[in-house]
Amino acid sequence: MDPTTLLSILDVTLAQTSDAVAATGISGKDLMKAGALIGAGICMGFGAIGPGIGEGFAAGKACEAIGRSPQDAGLLTRTMLIGQAVSESTGIYALVVALLMLFVVGA
Repeated sequence: MDPTTLLSILDVTLAQTSDAVAATGISGKDLMKAGALIGAGICMGFGAIGPGIGEGFAAGKACEAIGRSPQDAGLLTRTMLIGQAVSESTGIYALVVALLMLFVVGA
């Protein structure tokens, strides 16, 4: 496709979109609420990846260490759980930001 055809398709699509928006009566508040909902979902999606990977990595390494020296299982488990709690704090921060987006911005 040449650029002229793409521009004409884009122009027709935008004209139809503005007519549809005018007919449905979407306001700026509706767009802000939609943006807040999408932002909260993205925030929790990315905010859950880090703690999930970090906690899985810590648990895997702790299991390897316990397999090498079973007599230190208590110390290794305690250290692993403290590390996982610290790792989970980033997920909790993401949850707080998502809740703010939902109930403060999206309200």
